[in-house]
Amino acid sequence: MFKAVCFDFDYTLADCTDSIVAGFCYGLTTLGWPAPTRDAVRNTVGYLLEDSYTMLTGDHDPQRQSKFRLLFTQVARERQVRETELFPGARELLHGLKAQGVKTAIVSTKRGDTIAAILERLEAADDVDLVIGSADVTRHKPDPEGLLAAMKRLEVRPEDTLFCGDTVLDAGAAQNAGCHFAAVLKGTTPADAFASFCPEHLSPDLRDLAQWLGIHF
Repeated sequence: MFKAVCFDFDYTLADCTDSIVAGFCYGLTTLGWPAPTRDAVRNTVGYLLEDSYTMLTGDHDPQRQSKFRLLFTQVARERQVRETELFPGARELLHGLKAQGVKTAIVSTKRGDTIAAILERLEAADDVDLVIGSADVTRHKPDPEGLLAAMKRLEVRPEDTLFCGDTVLDAGAAQNAGCHFAAVLKGTTPADAFASFCPEHLSPDLRDLAQWLGIHF
């Protein structure tokens, strides 16, 4: 159906919740804020860390935003690499696309080197052609910069590309890039939030997404 399929990472392909929550709790409490609830943190996943900090605190100070990123990274990065697990069906989906000659990429607001290290640990790196993370772009989703860069490097056109993600940021990026979009309902965004983006498909899980894409396992 598509020459390339791009994915968001958190709550699309994988679950990093425990390590992300630990990083948020450490960063915020060190800066004098109360520890956030797990659900509050989950609702910010997909945004830049600086934006998530502001969403949870109301503080827009760029120096404290930067300090929060540093504190978060001290605790969360190693744990994300060590603890992150792919959702059921993710490995088979990526491998199946590769086997059919479909190019694959991850376009995420998580750091690309963190994603690459996670994929290496999970022995899934060979099934992903390209990773574009937060440090690889200057404008972040819903801006299409990351997706446009991925399509350029994969040498595919927007009309031949599908982006799969779990947030309206992902849907907006696909819309702005002119490519197709499928929502993966593994995060905190409800299905009806995607209605205005007219997604090609709504997937409750990755096995459903694979079936829709013609990948059988």
